[in-house]
Amino acid sequence: MSLTDLEVCFAPGDPAREGRVVFWGTNGNELTSEARVLVPGDDGVEHRDVRAHRSRVEDAVPALLLAYRDAAATPSAAWWGAATALALDLVGRGRILSRLASGDVDEWRAGPLDAEDLGRIDELVASMPATARALRDEGADDRARFAGLSDGSRLPDAQRLLRAYLDACADVLPRLGDHADPSAPYATPSVVARPELREWADELAGGLRIVLRVEHDVDAGDDSGDLAAALAFYAPDEPARVLDADRLWSGAHDFGPRAQVDAALAIRRAARVWPPLERLLDRAVPDRIQLSDDETGDLVGVAGERLRDVGVEVRWPRSLVTDVRVRAHIGSAGLPGPSALGGDRVFDFRWQVAVGDRELSKAELDRLAESTRPVVRLRDQWVVISGDVAARARERSRTPLSGVEAISAALSGRVDSDRGRTAEVAPAPALAELRDRIAAREDGDEPLGQPVKLQATLRDYQLRGVRWLDRMTSLGLGCCLADDMGLGKTITLIALHLVRHERDPRTGPTLVVCPASLMGNWEREVERFAPGTPVRRFHGQGRSVDDVRDGFVLTTYGTMRRDAERLGSVAWGLVVADEAQHVKNHRSSTARELRRIGADARVALTGTPVENNLAELWAILDWAVPGLLGTPAQFARQYAGPIESERDAVVAERLKRLVGPFMLRRHKTDPGIAPELPRKTETDQFVSLTDEQIGLYEAAVREGMSEVTAGGAAIERRGRIFAMLTALKQICNHPAQYLREDEPRLPGRSGKLELLDELLDVILSEDGAALVFTQYVAMARLLRRHLVARGVDVYLLDGSTPVARRQEMVDGFQAGEVSVFLLSLKAAGTGLNLTRADHVVHYDRWWNPAVEDQATDRAYRIGQTRPVQVHRMVVEGTIEDRIAAMLGGKRQLAAAVLEVGRGVAVGAERR
Repeated sequence: MSLTDLEVCFAPGDPAREGRVVFWGTNGNELTSEARVLVPGDDGVEHRDVRAHRSRVEDAVPALLLAYRDAAATPSAAWWGAATALALDLVGRGRILSRLASGDVDEWRAGPLDAEDLGRIDELVASMPATARALRDEGADDRARFAGLSDGSRLPDAQRLLRAYLDACADVLPRLGDHADPSAPYATPSVVARPELREWADELAGGLRIVLRVEHDVDAGDDSGDLAAALAFYAPDEPARVLDADRLWSGAHDFGPRAQVDAALAIRRAARVWPPLERLLDRAVPDRIQLSDDETGDLVGVAGERLRDVGVEVRWPRSLVTDVRVRAHIGSAGLPGPSALGGDRVFDFRWQVAVGDRELSKAELDRLAESTRPVVRLRDQWVVISGDVAARARERSRTPLSGVEAISAALSGRVDSDRGRTAEVAPAPALAELRDRIAAREDGDEPLGQPVKLQATLRDYQLRGVRWLDRMTSLGLGCCLADDMGLGKTITLIALHLVRHERDPRTGPTLVVCPASLMGNWEREVERFAPGTPVRRFHGQGRSVDDVRDGFVLTTYGTMRRDAERLGSVAWGLVVADEAQHVKNHRSSTARELRRIGADARVALTGTPVENNLAELWAILDWAVPGLLGTPAQFARQYAGPIESERDAVVAERLKRLVGPFMLRRHKTDPGIAPELPRKTETDQFVSLTDEQIGLYEAAVREGMSEVTAGGAAIERRGRIFAMLTALKQICNHPAQYLREDEPRLPGRSGKLELLDELLDVILSEDGAALVFTQYVAMARLLRRHLVARGVDVYLLDGSTPVARRQEMVDGFQAGEVSVFLLSLKAAGTGLNLTRADHVVHYDRWWNPAVEDQATDRAYRIGQTRPVQVHRMVVEGTIEDRIAAMLGGKRQLAAAVLEVGRGVAVGAERR
């Protein structure tokens, strides 16, 4: 069932596992029933009868998880996919509780939920699209459960609906699979009454909840009055009937014989969150405690939130105001700078404190800052302030922010405060306007012209890229052009250089740092598209930058690393890092030295800003736009951890909003980018091991595991694991590679080699051409030996191929001299135009998908006129199966934070 054109809702059930996931739309063969939904129309919300399919939760979960990771899924499908991911996380962590539902039916539900769980639920509820709860509940009479609409119709409450779905997943998932006794309670999916469990369930569901009533004695002899906290209790099923602690301990109640024990247990649980409650445990009647100033401030702040998260209700008297909010005001300090955000430009940072809707005056802030008590008299009312608020009032202003830090805060809407908490941002009007301009990405009043000296006609998307780059760099901001390989990042940067120099001839030269294999390409492109523009190489013996005034200077990452000090002495207008994934490890010497080279602006070029993890994205963007994503530790805590470990869709969306303005990422398959490109089909070709490979594989696993478990330092064990994985991959390729045979017999020993023969026979019989990639040079040479013996002419390119011979082979392949090109993945994954190939074969799998995609883009790029078929060889039941699954996860991670909108890779077909 495709969820790219179907909406999704949920209909709760009783018991929870009887709930149904409802897929609906206006057409589709899978939709066999009907439903009535409420959707936005021209005249407000309107009823609509649609076709629908009601699915059991267990049957819908796989499709919803795919929708969660599918950028083309409808918003409601993606949202329920995120809810499913949250439900699986809760169940996986054992956050499930047993109870009896109505009719004495056994039921699991989600819980207990901690503060982090509740926060994720709240964020998910806040992002719920209307279509995700459009299913009208025809039989709902309790209006308190529904939000009123303008036409009097009713939609389910988002919070209750999500909690019902989490309960449904919790009730379904533990019952799946094989069980020793499928008829046992809480194991079978059948709905069976379990009256024999009633007494046990009543006892399990027992217990009391705490109400903490804060009392304010305004008649005390100081300026703020004393505070105390009195305890009261209520039963979970009767929240309106609250009993004070002294009455509970006097016995004058009907809460049952276990009431005092349950109350004491509730106090003990709450004391784990807020230790002052421990003082009650030693008292005969734990009815109240006096609050110190620190305890009062804590209770209105962090402690109060934690208590609420564990079910303790904190009630403040009407005589006290607790609605105190702190915001970070960021505005221009008026210091001069060369651009709006670059150079020495700084922005002032001060805290705004508001009581209710009114911001405190300077005099009121002074009174608040001078107070030594957490309760302060302001505007004829008592105001309770937390320690955080008091600290802000005393601090007033902080160290000014750099331009990038200011725009980062304005874009994200939040800044870090003490103890890992965040505060809302209130940008000054000028900063808000600049934020909106950057975030909009497009400025309608900008001309869509191209540089006068450019000897080429740019495509529309390339012109838009030049305009975006020019706007960002003119503001003093760096950025990352992350277009697919083959979309013309080089010519776009050449055009940017010309635009900047046509506007201001005093603009400094452009330094391009790139892999050695791309220097020749850059030199030819500059000479071709910008004739007359000086271009030189800073590479080899006798290199110098003493007389550089304008034009392009090209160098390699290795040379830059050795000569960063000399390069840093030039006043560069731009520094460009091509194939910027070379600095994805910010701790590497290459990344450190590149940071030493100053420029008016920095531009990163890469088609793979995320290859393995989000730390790589941080490294690239922090070089281009220092300070945008905070420190590595802040980035890990705020973004990388929640996204990578928990697949938190809300945090991923927040990160996407922050990095989106600084990254232009376009795919060949996006509408309007390269409409002339044919279709690309990607297929995993599964093969089996031969008997010889099976024997070698099993022996390598036994030997490798015995070495891994033999002990030693952690780094040694990791080395043994890597060696074992390498051995297993080589066995999957061919026994001759693993055994390092000098004169090997190749046919009949490898399932992959047999499949390659079959593929090439078909490709060559149809006058096609193929690129065959392998990560191992030794395997590439075995393949050449085998194919030549079969009468197939081939080229082989690896890291030892001289640059001149490299270009000769590229030209020969494009001219049709051979139809099979064997390539080392690392040496030939970038910088080559091989559009004559209409087939790409990945003989073995690399550890990250971005490298594979770049290799595929040697053929699938502008200039390709035929459909391209990508064949990825996978030996089933081996380590390669696991690698394939891992690569899929990495692709999903990159899409979650890099793609703008939902139009990701449309047109690229995967099977």
